[in-house]
Amino acid sequence: MASSATDPDRAPADIIGVLEQGRRQFLALVGDIRPELLRYCARMTGSVADGEDVVQDTLARACYELSQLQELPPLRPWLFRIAHHRAIDLWRHETLRAGEPIDAALDVAAQAMFEPENALAHGQAVTAALSYFLALAPAQRGCVILKDVLGHSLDEIADELNLSLPAVKAALHRGRAALRQAADAQVADPPGTGPSPALQHYATLFNAHDWDGVRALLADDVRLDLVSQRKAAGRRTVAPYFGNYERTPGWHVTPAWFDGGEVLAVHEGGAITPRYFIALSWRDGKVTAIRDFRYVPYITQEGEFQLSEA
Repeated sequence: MASSATDPDRAPADIIGVLEQGRRQFLALVGDIRPELLRYCARMTGSVADGEDVVQDTLARACYELSQLQELPPLRPWLFRIAHHRAIDLWRHETLRAGEPIDAALDVAAQAMFEPENALAHGQAVTAALSYFLALAPAQRGCVILKDVLGHSLDEIADELNLSLPAVKAALHRGRAALRQAADAQVADPPGTGPSPALQHYATLFNAHDWDGVRALLADDVRLDLVSQRKAAGRRTVAPYFGNYERTPGWHVTPAWFDGGEVLAVHEGGAITPRYFIALSWRDGKVTAIRDFRYVPYITQEGEFQLSEA
Protein backbone atom coordinates (compact mmCIF):
# COMPACT_ATOMS: atom_id res chain seq x y z
CA MET A 1 0.00 0.00 0.00
CA ALA A 2 1.34 3.44 -0.89
CA SER A 3 2.15 5.72 2.02
CA SER A 4 0.59 9.16 2.42
CA ALA A 5 3.93 10.64 1.42
CA THR A 6 3.54 9.22 -2.08
CA ASP A 7 -0.24 8.89 -2.43
CA PRO A 8 -1.45 12.12 -4.13
CA ASP A 9 -4.99 11.59 -2.84
CA ARG A 10 -4.07 11.13 0.83
CA ALA A 11 -1.21 13.61 1.12
CA PRO A 12 -3.32 16.82 1.01
CA ALA A 13 -5.69 15.52 3.69
CA ASP A 14 -2.76 14.48 5.88
CA ILE A 15 -1.14 17.89 5.52
CA ILE A 16 -4.37 19.71 6.35
CA GLY A 17 -4.84 17.54 9.43
CA VAL A 18 -1.32 18.23 10.67
CA LEU A 19 -1.70 21.98 10.05
CA GLU A 20 -5.04 22.10 11.85
CA GLN A 21 -3.61 20.21 14.82
CA GLY A 22 -0.70 22.63 14.96
CA ARG A 23 -3.05 25.62 14.73
CA ARG A 24 -5.15 24.38 17.63
CA GLN A 25 -2.07 23.70 19.75
CA PHE A 26 -0.77 27.19 19.04
CA LEU A 27 -4.11 28.83 19.92
CA ALA A 28 -4.20 26.90 23.19
CA LEU A 29 -0.66 28.08 23.93
CA VAL A 30 -1.54 31.77 23.48
CA GLY A 31 -5.07 31.59 24.90
CA ASP A 32 -4.27 33.49 28.10
CA ILE A 33 -2.61 36.34 26.18
CA ARG A 34 -5.42 36.96 23.67
CA PRO A 35 -7.65 39.15 25.88
CA GLU A 36 -4.67 41.36 26.69
CA LEU A 37 -3.77 41.57 23.01
CA LEU A 38 -7.31 42.70 22.25
CA ARG A 39 -7.17 45.43 24.90
CA TYR A 40 -4.04 46.69 23.20
CA CYS A 41 -5.19 46.36 19.59
CA ALA A 42 -8.65 47.85 20.22
CA ARG A 43 -7.03 51.03 21.49
CA MET A 44 -4.38 51.06 18.77
CA THR A 45 -7.09 50.92 16.09
CA GLY A 46 -9.85 52.80 17.91
CA SER A 47 -12.32 49.95 17.47
CA VAL A 48 -13.05 46.66 19.23
CA ALA A 49 -13.93 44.88 15.98
CA ASP A 50 -10.85 46.22 14.17
CA GLY A 51 -8.76 45.32 17.20
CA GLU A 52 -9.96 41.72 17.05
CA ASP A 53 -9.11 41.67 13.33
CA VAL A 54 -5.56 42.66 14.26
CA VAL A 55 -5.44 39.97 16.95
CA GLN A 56 -6.48 37.35 14.40
CA ASP A 57 -3.93 38.70 11.92
CA THR A 58 -1.26 38.71 14.62
CA LEU A 59 -1.89 35.10 15.58
CA ALA A 60 -1.92 33.98 11.95
CA ARG A 61 1.36 35.80 11.35
CA ALA A 62 2.90 34.39 14.52
CA CYS A 63 1.82 30.86 13.66
CA TYR A 64 3.49 31.20 10.24
CA GLU A 65 6.68 32.76 11.64
CA LEU A 66 6.90 30.07 14.28
CA SER A 67 7.44 27.47 11.59
CA GLN A 68 10.56 29.37 10.51
CA LEU A 69 12.11 29.52 13.99
CA GLN A 70 14.41 27.06 15.70
CA GLU A 71 12.91 27.57 19.15
CA LEU A 72 9.89 29.22 20.74
CA PRO A 73 10.57 32.89 21.55
CA PRO A 74 9.26 34.58 24.72
CA LEU A 75 5.57 34.69 23.78
CA ARG A 76 4.35 37.94 25.28
CA PRO A 77 6.92 40.42 23.86
CA TRP A 78 7.00 38.55 20.55
CA LEU A 79 3.23 38.69 20.09
CA PHE A 80 3.00 42.32 21.16
CA ARG A 81 5.72 43.32 18.68
CA ILE A 82 3.79 41.66 15.87
CA ALA A 83 0.47 43.12 17.05
CA HIS A 84 1.94 46.61 17.31
CA HIS A 85 3.14 46.67 13.72
CA ARG A 86 0.00 44.99 12.35
CA ALA A 87 -2.17 47.54 14.15
CA ILE A 88 -0.16 50.43 12.75
CA ASP A 89 -0.35 48.97 9.26
CA LEU A 90 -4.14 48.82 9.53
CA TRP A 91 -4.39 52.29 11.02
CA ARG A 92 -2.21 53.84 8.35
CA HIS A 93 -4.05 52.01 5.59
CA GLU A 94 -7.46 53.19 6.78
CA THR A 95 -6.67 56.73 7.89
CA LEU A 96 -3.73 57.66 5.64
CA ARG A 97 -2.51 59.79 8.49
CA ALA A 98 1.18 60.50 8.96
CA GLY A 99 2.65 59.42 12.26
CA GLU A 100 6.04 59.74 13.84
CA PRO A 101 8.49 56.89 13.15
CA ILE A 102 8.05 54.04 15.58
CA ASP A 103 11.70 53.95 16.61
CA ALA A 104 12.28 57.69 16.49
CA ALA A 105 14.69 59.07 19.07
CA LEU A 106 12.28 61.34 20.95
CA ASP A 107 13.81 64.43 22.47
CA VAL A 108 12.09 64.63 25.86
CA ALA A 109 14.61 63.79 28.56
CA ALA A 110 13.65 61.51 31.42
CA GLN A 111 13.37 63.93 34.32
CA ALA A 112 13.71 62.97 37.95
CA MET A 113 10.22 64.28 38.64
CA PHE A 114 8.70 62.10 35.86
CA GLU A 115 6.59 59.38 37.49
CA PRO A 116 5.57 56.53 35.15
CA GLU A 117 3.38 54.90 37.79
CA ASN A 118 1.09 57.92 38.08
CA ALA A 119 -2.30 56.64 39.20
CA LEU A 120 -4.15 59.52 37.53
CA ALA A 121 -2.67 58.63 34.13
CA HIS A 122 -3.71 55.01 34.66
CA GLY A 123 -7.29 56.01 35.44
CA GLN A 124 -7.52 58.33 32.45
CA ALA A 125 -6.19 55.72 30.04
CA VAL A 126 -8.44 52.91 31.28
CA THR A 127 -11.62 54.99 31.06
CA ALA A 128 -10.79 56.86 27.84
CA ALA A 129 -12.91 56.09 24.79
CA LEU A 130 -11.11 53.89 22.29
CA SER A 131 -11.27 56.55 19.59
CA TYR A 132 -9.34 59.02 21.77
CA PHE A 133 -6.18 56.96 21.40
CA LEU A 134 -6.11 57.69 17.67
CA ALA A 135 -5.09 61.27 18.50
CA LEU A 136 -1.74 59.90 19.68
CA ALA A 137 1.16 59.14 17.36
CA PRO A 138 1.81 55.38 17.09
CA ALA A 139 4.76 55.17 19.50
CA GLN A 140 2.95 57.31 22.06
CA ARG A 141 -0.20 55.27 21.67
CA GLY A 142 1.59 51.97 22.14
CA CYS A 143 3.49 53.12 25.22
CA VAL A 144 0.43 54.64 26.93
CA ILE A 145 -1.69 51.53 26.33
CA LEU A 146 0.97 49.10 27.47
CA LYS A 147 1.85 51.11 30.58
CA ASP A 148 -1.38 52.73 31.73
CA VAL A 149 -3.95 50.22 30.51
CA LEU A 150 -2.11 46.90 30.67
CA GLY A 151 0.39 47.68 33.41
CA HIS A 152 3.56 46.58 31.62
CA SER A 153 6.89 47.78 32.98
CA LEU A 154 9.02 50.27 31.08
CA ASP A 155 11.60 47.57 30.36
CA GLU A 156 8.88 45.27 29.00
CA ILE A 157 7.55 48.04 26.77
CA ALA A 158 11.01 48.74 25.40
CA ASP A 159 11.32 45.06 24.50
CA GLU A 160 7.82 44.76 23.08
CA LEU A 161 8.04 47.88 20.89
CA ASN A 162 11.75 47.62 20.14
CA LEU A 163 12.43 51.08 21.59
CA SER A 164 15.12 52.44 23.85
CA LEU A 165 14.16 53.10 27.45
CA PRO A 166 14.51 56.91 27.07
CA ALA A 167 12.28 56.76 23.98
CA VAL A 168 9.64 54.84 25.93
CA LYS A 169 9.68 57.41 28.74
CA ALA A 170 9.44 60.28 26.28
CA ALA A 171 6.62 58.71 24.28
CA LEU A 172 4.74 57.95 27.49
CA HIS A 173 5.12 61.55 28.68
CA ARG A 174 3.89 63.00 25.39
CA GLY A 175 1.20 60.41 24.90
CA ARG A 176 -0.38 61.02 28.29
CA ALA A 177 -0.58 64.73 27.57
CA ALA A 178 -2.08 64.11 24.12
CA LEU A 179 -4.65 61.69 25.55
CA ARG A 180 -5.77 64.25 28.12
CA GLN A 181 -6.18 66.84 25.38
CA ALA A 182 -8.15 64.42 23.18
CA ALA A 183 -10.48 63.50 26.04
CA ASP A 184 -11.08 67.17 26.86
CA ALA A 185 -11.77 68.08 23.23
CA GLN A 186 -14.05 65.24 22.15
CA VAL A 187 -17.60 64.39 23.07
CA ALA A 188 -18.82 60.93 22.13
CA ASP A 189 -21.93 60.82 19.97
CA PRO A 190 -24.70 58.83 21.65
CA PRO A 191 -25.88 55.80 19.71
CA GLY A 192 -29.35 55.60 18.29
CA THR A 193 -32.06 54.42 20.64
CA GLY A 194 -34.18 52.24 18.38
CA PRO A 195 -33.03 49.29 16.29
CA SER A 196 -33.06 49.54 12.53
CA PRO A 197 -36.05 47.75 10.99
CA ALA A 198 -33.75 45.38 9.09
CA LEU A 199 -31.86 44.27 12.20
CA GLN A 200 -35.07 43.94 14.21
CA HIS A 201 -36.61 41.76 11.48
CA TYR A 202 -33.49 39.58 11.35
CA ALA A 203 -33.53 39.22 15.16
CA THR A 204 -37.20 38.24 15.16
CA LEU A 205 -36.60 35.52 12.57
CA PHE A 206 -33.44 34.36 14.34
CA ASN A 207 -35.17 34.03 17.71
CA ALA A 208 -38.08 32.17 16.09
CA HIS A 209 -35.61 29.73 14.48
CA ASP A 210 -37.15 30.62 11.14
CA TRP A 211 -34.02 29.66 9.26
CA ASP A 212 -35.70 29.73 5.87
CA GLY A 213 -36.71 33.31 6.61
CA VAL A 214 -33.18 34.18 7.74
CA ARG A 215 -31.61 32.60 4.67
CA ALA A 216 -33.98 34.60 2.47
CA LEU A 217 -32.28 37.74 3.80
CA LEU A 218 -28.81 36.59 2.72
CA ALA A 219 -27.16 38.07 -0.34
CA ASP A 220 -25.85 35.55 -2.87
CA ASP A 221 -22.28 36.65 -2.07
CA VAL A 222 -22.74 36.72 1.72
CA ARG A 223 -19.56 36.15 3.74
CA LEU A 224 -19.36 34.47 7.15
CA ASP A 225 -16.60 34.96 9.70
CA LEU A 226 -17.05 32.69 12.69
CA VAL A 227 -14.16 34.44 14.36
CA SER A 228 -11.22 32.20 15.28
CA GLN A 229 -12.96 29.13 13.81
CA ARG A 230 -13.79 29.32 10.12
CA LYS A 231 -14.80 31.50 7.21
CA ALA A 232 -17.27 30.83 4.41
CA ALA A 233 -18.63 32.66 1.38
CA GLY A 234 -21.82 32.27 -0.64
CA ARG A 235 -25.35 31.45 0.52
CA ARG A 236 -25.01 27.70 0.06
CA THR A 237 -21.74 27.54 1.98
CA VAL A 238 -22.93 29.83 4.76
CA ALA A 239 -26.28 28.05 5.24
CA PRO A 240 -24.96 25.28 7.59
CA TYR A 241 -23.85 27.97 10.05
CA PHE A 242 -27.43 28.42 11.26
CA GLY A 243 -27.65 24.74 12.15
CA ASN A 244 -25.27 25.40 15.05
CA TYR A 245 -27.85 27.69 16.64
CA GLU A 246 -30.70 25.33 15.82
CA ARG A 247 -28.91 22.61 17.81
CA THR A 248 -27.97 24.88 20.71
CA PRO A 249 -30.71 25.54 23.31
CA GLY A 250 -31.17 28.42 25.72
CA TRP A 251 -30.15 31.50 23.78
CA HIS A 252 -31.79 34.56 22.26
CA VAL A 253 -30.57 37.69 20.49
CA THR A 254 -31.37 41.34 21.13
CA PRO A 255 -30.62 44.31 18.87
CA ALA A 256 -28.04 46.48 20.61
CA TRP A 257 -25.30 49.04 20.16
CA PHE A 258 -21.69 48.11 20.86
CA ASP A 259 -18.53 50.05 20.03
CA GLY A 260 -20.58 52.57 18.04
CA GLY A 261 -22.30 50.05 15.77
CA GLU A 262 -25.50 48.04 15.68
CA VAL A 263 -25.11 44.38 16.63
CA LEU A 264 -27.10 41.40 17.81
CA ALA A 265 -26.30 40.80 21.48
CA VAL A 266 -26.45 37.09 22.28
CA HIS A 267 -27.84 36.06 25.67
CA GLU A 268 -27.41 32.52 26.96
CA GLY A 269 -29.39 30.64 29.60
CA GLY A 270 -31.72 33.54 30.30
CA ALA A 271 -28.83 35.82 31.30
CA ILE A 272 -29.47 39.56 31.16
CA THR A 273 -25.87 40.40 30.30
CA PRO A 274 -24.93 39.38 26.72
CA ARG A 275 -22.12 36.88 26.40
CA TYR A 276 -21.02 37.92 22.90
CA PHE A 277 -22.43 39.51 19.76
CA ILE A 278 -23.02 39.04 16.05
CA ALA A 279 -22.33 41.90 13.63
CA LEU A 280 -24.09 42.12 10.26
CA SER A 281 -23.39 44.14 7.14
CA TRP A 282 -26.17 45.06 4.73
CA ARG A 283 -26.63 46.06 1.10
CA ASP A 284 -30.02 46.81 -0.45
CA GLY A 285 -31.84 45.01 2.34
CA LYS A 286 -29.69 41.87 2.11
CA VAL A 287 -27.09 40.59 4.57
CA THR A 288 -23.67 40.69 2.92
CA ALA A 289 -21.51 39.74 5.91
CA ILE A 290 -21.91 37.97 9.25
CA ARG A 291 -19.25 38.22 11.97
CA ASP A 292 -20.02 35.94 14.89
CA PHE A 293 -17.83 36.38 17.99
CA ARG A 294 -19.11 33.28 19.80
CA TYR A 295 -15.63 31.77 20.18
CA VAL A 296 -13.96 34.99 21.36
CA PRO A 297 -16.34 36.21 24.09
CA TYR A 298 -13.53 38.20 25.71
CA ILE A 299 -14.24 40.87 23.09
CA THR A 300 -17.19 42.13 25.17
CA GLN A 301 -14.81 43.15 27.97
CA GLU A 302 -13.67 46.10 25.84
CA GLY A 303 -17.01 47.88 25.60
CA GLU A 304 -20.54 48.13 26.94
CA PHE A 305 -23.78 47.08 25.34
CA GLN A 306 -26.66 49.49 25.01
CA LEU A 307 -29.71 47.43 24.26
CA SER A 308 -31.92 49.05 21.64
CA GLU A 309 -35.36 50.23 22.57
CA ALA A 310 -37.90 48.43 20.42
